[in-house]
Amino acid sequence: MKKTMILLAGYPATGKSYLCKQILEKYPQFQAISQDDMKEALWDEYGFDSMEEKTKLEMLSWTKYYGTVDEKMREGRMLISDYPFSEKQKGRLADLAEKNKYQMITIRLTGDIDILYERSRSRDLDPSRHLGHLVSKYHLGDEMEDRSRADCIVTYDIFRERCMTRGYDTFELGTLIEIDATDYRKIKYTEILEKVGSLLKE
Repeated sequence: MKKTMILLAGYPATGKSYLCKQILEKYPQFQAISQDDMKEALWDEYGFDSMEEKTKLEMLSWTKYYGTVDEKMREGRMLISDYPFSEKQKGRLADLAEKNKYQMITIRLTGDIDILYERSRSRDLDPSRHLGHLVSKYHLGDEMEDRSRADCIVTYDIFRERCMTRGYDTFELGTLIEIDATDYRKIKYTEILEKVGSLLKE
């Protein structure tokens, strides 16, 4: 089986995390690496009192992320990661793949922005969503009863601008598999898993 890293990319709120779980169930030899998990752990450990401090922790989480990817690649692990990847991350990931001789597979999920925004807002308002995503000041233990009043909650205009200008819908590294995630019921997960399996054997 070829040394492989799968990147679940594309617009936010397209079900990347769900697809990640499906792939891990089918191919348990893969190990998930999550920049979001690293970032949330840093938020809980250090907290932040301004957007400047929050940004610094974001940058630190990427340093930890790339270091972890490099370490796991040197160990020969099969890797999977989900994030709205863009050109910001492409060069570094391409360099790591080349250095460690890894096959890259990009599964890019896009869809109708209006529908995806409603999903994104529902996710942000869900109490299980880490509060740090929604505020400019956070420390472990903070709570917010009415999340719709959070000062960093993503509005429709911001969501659309990010989707249209950040290259989420054009990111590609290695072999590309494209998915329209507008309607989850129409996604053919079995076919996707079979396609991944065939690429692992090539």
